[in-house]
Amino acid sequence: MTRPTLKSFKEEALKREGVKNSYDELSSAYEVRKQLIALRQQAGLTQEQIAEILQTKKSNISRLESVSSNISPKLSTLTDYAAAMGYKLKIEFVPDNEART
Repeated sequence: MTRPTLKSFKEEALKREGVKNSYDELSSAYEVRKQLIALRQQAGLTQEQIAEILQTKKSNISRLESVSSNISPKLSTLTDYAAAMGYKLKIEFVPDNEART
């Protein structure tokens, strides 16, 4: 018996409505955090360095970037974080083709 891959496990799990709904609800937060980490790494900065730039603690940056964090950052925090890396924050609304009307 072969072990399922992560990809096949995810595909099977997402077939279950409750799992898919939860996944969809978390996907935006996960994507933002993934982008924060990528920006910081592209800038060649550690969490400690970005914390110093933003005049905060490393633990706050760690929490901000953590995909398991249930804390929603303020827009001003995201704006400051982006600016520290030379970026501007852009928020975009896109149609939800699966939304029920």
